[in-house]
Amino acid sequence: MYSVIATDLDGTLLNSDHQLDPFTAHTLRTLASRGVPIIIATGRHYRDVAGIRDLLGVDAYLITSNGARVHAPGDEHIYSRDLAPAFVRRLVQPDVVGEHGRVIVNLFADDAWLIDRHAPELLVFHQDSGFKYEVMDLCEHDGENIAKVLYIGEPADLAYTAENLKREFGDSLYVTYSLPDCLEVMTSDVSKGRALRYVLERLDIDPAHCVAFGDNMNDIDLLETAGHPFMMNNANPDLITRLPNVPRIGNNFEAGVAHQLRKLFDIRDEIASPR
Repeated sequence: MYSVIATDLDGTLLNSDHQLDPFTAHTLRTLASRGVPIIIATGRHYRDVAGIRDLLGVDAYLITSNGARVHAPGDEHIYSRDLAPAFVRRLVQPDVVGEHGRVIVNLFADDAWLIDRHAPELLVFHQDSGFKYEVMDLCEHDGENIAKVLYIGEPADLAYTAENLKREFGDSLYVTYSLPDCLEVMTSDVSKGRALRYVLERLDIDPAHCVAFGDNMNDIDLLETAGHPFMMNNANPDLITRLPNVPRIGNNFEAGVAHQLRKLFDIRDEIASPR
């Protein structure tokens, strides 16, 4: 009935410190040792997620940049969707982002996280992987090979940016929130759910047998694709409203995913949990 697991990271698999706890890591390793495929589906950069996967100690498919990149176990790059370079060059301009300059702009290239200013407070999200940004004048970037544009700022400022995106680009972009202060932009044919379907076809597994976990608006398509979706108790209220029939489980800071997986897959070994 349950043949594969797909899970988001922040707010879902990771704890409140954006790290893996030992109980969760042990649970996933147990399932991987039984031959259950693991798929990590996140808005994070591939290099960042590869570091988390290595710490986790399992072979996993990595869906990153909200579905713009997919890597197979062994780091084979198997799927890619880039923003049009001309779009990227516009997306970093102040009249699109906001002339006030309060919004931090990031570009996710294949092997780099590019940012328009120093923001050391963001590095707390990447403690497990050690992934770091490179500061540059993004208006000088040619726009080539960019999977995602990420805006970080206050919700009111991001709402203004989102309105600019809608007015200028319409349906040519996929725009979503991963957190209230994180607005993410990919090309229109990108989503976690589409990338999940690609991986499931490669594995020859019916989506009806997929267990999936998420907590925010960029997880909508992921949860709608999987036959057995679960939403975190700490999920974004807008996600709860959007998907009212998806069952809610424990919180990310109480290893809710691990506890649910132990029930579904009947894992009975003794290990201390965060509760």
